[in-house]
Amino acid sequence: MKKSIKFFGKLLLIVVVLILFAGLYIQLRGIPSYKTEKIEFVVQSTPESIARGEKLAKVLCANCHFNEETGQLTGKFMRDAPEEFGKIYSANITKDETHGIGTWTDSEIVYLLRTGIKRDGKYAPPYMAKLPTMADDDINAIVSFLRSDHSYVRANATPSIPVEPSFLTKVLSNTVFKPFPFPEQKIPMPDENNPIELGKYLAHNLDCFSCHSADFKTNDFLEPEKSPGYFGGGNELLNMEGQVIHSSNLTPDKETGIGKWSKEKFRNALKSGIVEGEIALRYPMVPYVNLTDNEIDAIYTYLQSLPAIENKVPR
Repeated sequence: MKKSIKFFGKLLLIVVVLILFAGLYIQLRGIPSYKTEKIEFVVQSTPESIARGEKLAKVLCANCHFNEETGQLTGKFMRDAPEEFGKIYSANITKDETHGIGTWTDSEIVYLLRTGIKRDGKYAPPYMAKLPTMADDDINAIVSFLRSDHSYVRANATPSIPVEPSFLTKVLSNTVFKPFPFPEQKIPMPDENNPIELGKYLAHNLDCFSCHSADFKTNDFLEPEKSPGYFGGGNELLNMEGQVIHSSNLTPDKETGIGKWSKEKFRNALKSGIVEGEIALRYPMVPYVNLTDNEIDAIYTYLQSLPAIENKVPR
C-alpha cells in the first residue's frame, strides 16, 4: 500500500513538473511562428471590385481597424476584445510603407487573410478574423479596396501598437488554434438566386457565427456549423464600457430566438439597429448599413432553416 502511494506521489510530481515546464515554455515562446508558403495571387482591380471590397471591409475590417481620431484604418485599442485574451490593439492597415501594409505584396495579404500567418511567419491570434472559406472574388475585392485611393486606406504614419497577449492567448495559439491551410482549389461565389446558399455564405464569411455561437474558444472556423451552440448565442462580449454582454440567440426558437421575427423585423434590426422603436443592437454589434435587402433577407432565410436552440440570453 505504501509503495503504491509513493509511486502515485512520484507520478503526480512528474506530471506537475511537466505542466510547469510546458507553461514556462509557452510563456517564453509566446505567439508561435510558422514557415510561410509561396503563393501567386495578383489582384485584379476594377471599379466594381473596389466597391465590393469597400463594402466587405466596412463590415469585416472597420469594426476593429477604424480609428475615429484619424478617420482611417490605422488601428486602435480593442476595448471590446475579451479581457482574457490580453491587451489587444488592431494594426495599421493603410498603405503607409513603414507603419502600414504599403510594402506587402498581394500574395502576402491574401496569405494572411486565408491562413492567419503574417509575412514574417508570425501567427495572428484567434481574435483576428480569418477568411478560409471566403470566395476568391471577394478576397480579391478586399485587397482591391486596400490598394485603392479610398480615404480609409491612404498612407498614414500612425504606428501600430504592439499587442500584449495573455497567457491564455499564448496557450490557445500553441495548442487549439492553428493556421488554416491555404485553399487548394478556387472557391466560387455563392448562387445569389439561392437564398439558403447566399445566406449561409454571408453568415459565415461576415463572421456572424463567430460571435453568435457559444464561445470564441470553441468555434470551428473551417466548418462553422460544427461550432458548439451554432447561432444559439450566449458568447461573452464586451461593450465600450468594458461591461460583459451576451450575443443573441439567432436560431428559430420561438421563445428565446428569432422564430417569431418576420423578415421585415429582422431587416430593420440589421440595417437600422432599431426594432419597434427600441434599440435592437448593442455594441460591438453595429448596423449593417452596407448590406442589400436581398443579402439580409438571405441571412434571415438561412437562420430560419437552422435547428432551433432553446437558450435564453440575458440582455
